[in-house]
Amino acid sequence: MSQNPIPEYVPLAEAVRSGMRESVHYGAVIGLQADGSIGYARGPVHQPMFPRSSAKPFQAVAMLRAGADLEGESLAIAAGSHGGEEFHAAEVGRMLAKAGLAPEALQCPADIPGAAEARADHIRAGHGPDPVLMNCSGKHAGFLTACVRSGWSTHDYLGNGHPLQVLVREVIEELCGEPVAHTAVDGCGAPQLAVTTAGLARGLHSMRTAPAGSRERAVLDAMTEHPEYVSGTDRIDTDLMRRMPGLVSKIGADGVLVLGAPAGETVAVKISDGDAQLRARTLVGLDALRALGVDVSAVADRLRVAVPGGGEPVGEVRPL
Repeated sequence: MSQNPIPEYVPLAEAVRSGMRESVHYGAVIGLQADGSIGYARGPVHQPMFPRSSAKPFQAVAMLRAGADLEGESLAIAAGSHGGEEFHAAEVGRMLAKAGLAPEALQCPADIPGAAEARADHIRAGHGPDPVLMNCSGKHAGFLTACVRSGWSTHDYLGNGHPLQVLVREVIEELCGEPVAHTAVDGCGAPQLAVTTAGLARGLHSMRTAPAGSRERAVLDAMTEHPEYVSGTDRIDTDLMRRMPGLVSKIGADGVLVLGAPAGETVAVKISDGDAQLRARTLVGLDALRALGVDVSAVADRLRVAVPGGGEPVGEVRPL
């Protein structure tokens, strides 16, 4: 049985088909002003949830604090959820080789590419799942790099009591400004630490407002300079960061998204139904950024998602 009560999520987006509302996405969204104060909030933003891969920038900070010599593309992919494209797999391989490790050191599950074109090519070639292709393999390679540089064991790097994961927890609590509410196992096998939606936003805001030259800023700089390593070709995070220079975007599984504007405005979103088709969280997040006064005109097309019928658009998903 769930240990926490069902949050009182609120309507955030609606799907309209041929002029009639077909469905509604509920959730929670919070927007922080550049100074860190709450400027926008809807729903239970102070109740715990799992940030999933939206927490990867925090985990990357812990890697750097542990001595991992990551920068540029390697730091971006360590903080990202890549699509398993050839250049992603190559970068993960380089990271492991630099640390003196073989791909077999990865303890994330084997998978096939998540990016559509790469997945189709992989299947046509008759290839099977591989841990290097799993979307979290960059994070795992970063974890392993940190362990090697700190002299920590690598066979048990995913254990809750491992020095690296203890450090990750300390970093998350420090940046998010609250204690971890629950510890679980993420899809990649790493510890997943629950914080509130507000805490997730505070965490990214803390990184954005950290001093120049800090590890926190290094992670964000790598993400914004190499967005294709954070996500991949034609994927949401990459597209948003390319079209809004300086923006940080990090999607998390099960309906999560965190956005950080260059001036410090920060938004975190949790869609309660998991948003499996990725049609609600982005428009809700961008609408919240817009409410904070951030110019999102460069990605205005992302504020609506077409609802198809007979091969043609017959409606849209839009913010409420």
